[in-house]
Amino acid sequence: MLDPRRHYASLRFVALLPLVLFFPIMVSFFISPGVVWGEYVGVFFHLSILFLVSRLDAAPWAKAAGYGWVAADVLAGIMVINEVDDDTAWAVRLGAHVLAGVWIVASSLVSRSWPVRAVGVLTGVWLGGYSFVGNVLGEVFLRPASIMILVWFALLAFLHRDQPERPAAPAGTAPA
Repeated sequence: MLDPRRHYASLRFVALLPLVLFFPIMVSFFISPGVVWGEYVGVFFHLSILFLVSRLDAAPWAKAAGYGWVAADVLAGIMVINEVDDDTAWAVRLGAHVLAGVWIVASSLVSRSWPVRAVGVLTGVWLGGYSFVGNVLGEVFLRPASIMILVWFALLAFLHRDQPERPAAPAGTAPA
């Protein structure tokens, strides 16, 4: 079985995977907003973040917010694919972004890299904060958060130092 203490992929790969998956979606925001194909890629983008949430240091409540973000945003994407009313799917997505903001800020604040901290806090606050004013501001005001999250993923891939793996507990003993 899979050992939860073992890293099966490098942090660089785990951070670059969502960047690669999100880039075409972000481009579609500017070129052809509302295309349905983006939702398919978006589901896989959000699922790839599961690996990053599990890998980055954060308090358990912050990781729960990260997992909640993924679950709710996957739900929103599947709602759009299945032609649920756009207003309903959008409200679910904005709720997910509040959780995303919590996780991004909390995991960024414990990074040893100041660029990761700075960009992460700005990204998380922008992404989560937009959810509270999205009914007044247009979607265009959410776009900078899309660019910032790409930068944050890149910074994680190249500047964030991963915590060393915890050694496996000897057979017959409980992990600490």
